[in-house]
Amino acid sequence: MILFDGRGVLLDVEGTTSSISFVYDVLFTFARERVGDFLAGQAADASVRAVALEILAEAGDPWSEGDDPATFVPRSAAAARELIRRDAKFGPLKSLQGQIWRSGFEDKSLVSHVFDDVPPALELWSGSGLDVRIYSSGSVEAQKLFFGHTAHGDLTGHLRGHYDTATGPKRETTSYERIAADMALPPRQILFVSDVGEELDAARRAGMQTALADRPGNRPATSVFDHPVVATFADIVT
Repeated sequence: MILFDGRGVLLDVEGTTSSISFVYDVLFTFARERVGDFLAGQAADASVRAVALEILAEAGDPWSEGDDPATFVPRSAAAARELIRRDAKFGPLKSLQGQIWRSGFEDKSLVSHVFDDVPPALELWSGSGLDVRIYSSGSVEAQKLFFGHTAHGDLTGHLRGHYDTATGPKRETTSYERIAADMALPPRQILFVSDVGEELDAARRAGMQTALADRPGNRPATSVFDHPVVATFADIVT
């Protein structure tokens, strides 16, 4: 159990608010299966094409103007699937995944999993005036979709902000310093909860309080600091 008397809570998603298996087995699989059709349907959209070009380059298959236009979609889809397989923390890929997931959430093919203790904790924290925000490698758009379409309903009303890798890598101290500045809170007034020890170490170095999420299916964490462990958000007493 953790006694937290600060003013802000920063949460990871995968392995913290939701199971790792949902992210990998459901969300990533959905994106892999739909990416070809999505790119084919959006081929005329300049912003989608720009993202696809970045994904091709990142996957080691850069596009040249002399290449056969008929190969653009299948090559882009194959590159995206490869980066998904690698679990690449690459902004353009996360943006593409978010756009694909949007269609799934809107047609109810997708419903987000969150652990049962998450909704009451978010309601309690936000209702008591805590500033609750999300920091994930998934895009901000994807985060809003995720929390807007959970099996427990729309939880976005409890969240004041979202951060992704545009803020900085999750294992770098400066990322958490930027987040604290954006929240207008001293780092010591923020509790960061994650299942990844290296992320918690970075947050601790920035001055934040930390807690290691011990959820079913999580991998063993390795860290420099000794982070308090919580098996449920009910273990965090505010």
